[in-house]
Amino acid sequence: MKTAADVLELAPVVPVVALDDVAHAVPLAEALLRGGIRTIEVTLRTPAGLPAIERIAAEVPEMVAGAGTITEPGQAKRAADAGARYLVTPGTTDRLLDDVEASGVPFLAGASTVSEAMRLAERGATAMKFFPAEPSGGVPFLKAIAGPLPGLRFCPTGGISPQTAPNYLALPNVGCVGGSWLAPKDVLAAGDWAQIEQLARDAAALRP
Repeated sequence: MKTAADVLELAPVVPVVALDDVAHAVPLAEALLRGGIRTIEVTLRTPAGLPAIERIAAEVPEMVAGAGTITEPGQAKRAADAGARYLVTPGTTDRLLDDVEASGVPFLAGASTVSEAMRLAERGATAMKFFPAEPSGGVPFLKAIAGPLPGLRFCPTGGISPQTAPNYLALPNVGCVGGSWLAPKDVLAAGDWAQIEQLARDAAALRP
């Protein structure tokens, strides 16, 4: 894991998870691995986020744990210190970009417009998050910008389902998609790791 471009190659679907219980972190990571998914984006939307990343990094080192929903300066360093091997932001500001760059950890910064994507490209980014994907134009948007911005690749996230994911993955400027369907809250609460393993196996098979 040296660059943001490497993140796009980890799996066709990156599970985007907001954990409420730190105890779920390790069995979730293990279930995803058994299903063929070797990365997870643990969002910092809940207090369990950072401790969950710590647990995964320490106990399931073969799982590449990333930290999502980086929105404030200071979060990037805390996530990196917890063991996050990449960072994901929903959007971008100069102050936030300075902060994630200073962490030394690869990151996917969020963009939802052509101007935002070009601005990130000016700062050296060639891989980024497209968020929120479906409300921002989805597959037609990414098709439209492939011509004028041929050097950029994306991880679309937001509103994508198992049914629509293949449409994104078929695009040349998409490396992977983010999806919350791999770890539904009710399945997590029930501790149904076999179901999560199957969801991961189905997602891993989506790579064209």
